[in-house]
Amino acid sequence: MTSIIRVRALLPTITRLKFSSRSGSASQCEWSGEGYGSVTVSEDDQARCAPLRFHEQGHFALAGQSREVAFRNVYRWELAEDRLRLFHERRGREAAVWLFDLVEAKHGSALVAAEAHLCGEDRYTARLEVNADGFALDWRIQGPRKDESIAYRYFVS
Repeated sequence: MTSIIRVRALLPTITRLKFSSRSGSASQCEWSGEGYGSVTVSEDDQARCAPLRFHEQGHFALAGQSREVAFRNVYRWELAEDRLRLFHERRGREAAVWLFDLVEAKHGSALVAAEAHLCGEDRYTARLEVNADGFALDWRIQGPRKDESIAYRYFVS
């Protein structure tokens, strides 16, 4: 439980992000590229375990293209008894999509998805590791047309 508490304490200090997406050989998406942006954190209230939200905005460019596309996301982090839950609020708070619950890995200090999130035939998993300047959240998406890896890096001030 120590890793979960440490990550939850780190979340409110995050201010920036960058990510890279890589399409694997089985992908039909061709979604490889790089993105970067800012993170504004909000909390429902000042309670120690209150959900908090990452309001992300920035730019993304597909590999080999100079034109960037703006993006916006809202992710909600919730501390539960033995896990850290992650939701995507792309359609608002009331229609949040659960992504996965992160639990302590059996070995080491990483957090890993307790189970895969299924979206149609696609399977989402993740791994989170704290580092010196924030944390890394690596996603893996596999399905009939998807073979994607997304490496998010979140940074404190």
